[in-house]
Amino acid sequence: MAVGRRNWTFAGSDEGGKRAAAVYSLIETCKLNGVDPRAWLADVLARLPAHPAHRVAELMPWARKASQETAARVATALAA
Repeated sequence: MAVGRRNWTFAGSDEGGKRAAAVYSLIETCKLNGVDPRAWLADVLARLPAHPAHRVAELMPWARKASQETAARVATALAA
């Protein structure tokens, strides 16, 4: 965090700082939910253009975690 604090002084503007804070928040949310931030971001950026705006909650890190757990349960059940 201390390194980040120094880097945030060079965000370019207040809006740039707000955008950086939003991205950092999403990355930390991924980590808290046990989701790989890079994989999540790549998936979201690939799906975003065709994804309906009213279903944006499906793209959140906690939704990805839930879908991963469901897929793991199905795979385990099929293997048994």
